[in-house]
Amino acid sequence: MAETMQFDLVSPERRLLSAEVTSVQIPGADGDLTAMPNHAPLITTLRPGLLTVETDKGTQEFVVTGGFAEIGESLSVLAEKALPRADMDQATYEALVDEAHATYQQTKEAYPNEPGPVDDAAKLLQDMVAVGTHIGLDPKQPSI
Repeated sequence: MAETMQFDLVSPERRLLSAEVTSVQIPGADGDLTAMPNHAPLITTLRPGLLTVETDKGTQEFVVTGGFAEIGESLSVLAEKALPRADMDQATYEALVDEAHATYQQTKEAYPNEPGPVDDAAKLLQDMVAVGTHIGLDPKQPSI
């Protein structure tokens, strides 16, 4: 049997998965990474993307919009929003992009002379748009 570690994926609404896993591919804000048993301890923020979980029973995919991952003896992902890939349809995807676009517009208005927060909000919006392409949905292209 392959070596495993405890994995928990939680969003504010519910616990999506609690299982022994062999690896988890994480969409980190500073780059994608794969966590496996005996990974060095690490805390990272998440960007919008696809979280892929490998277990002895197969692969499960989840769309996350942000949050944190804490890797130690176990792995915990606290997602801002998360849902199984199978539940992501075009309407749900467009609602997430619309929400990211509204956040970008609010940030642009709140910080008119500070490019840092506006650039961060624009990147999050573009990452959310890219999720649609990555999972095979029609990408929604809001104007920035």
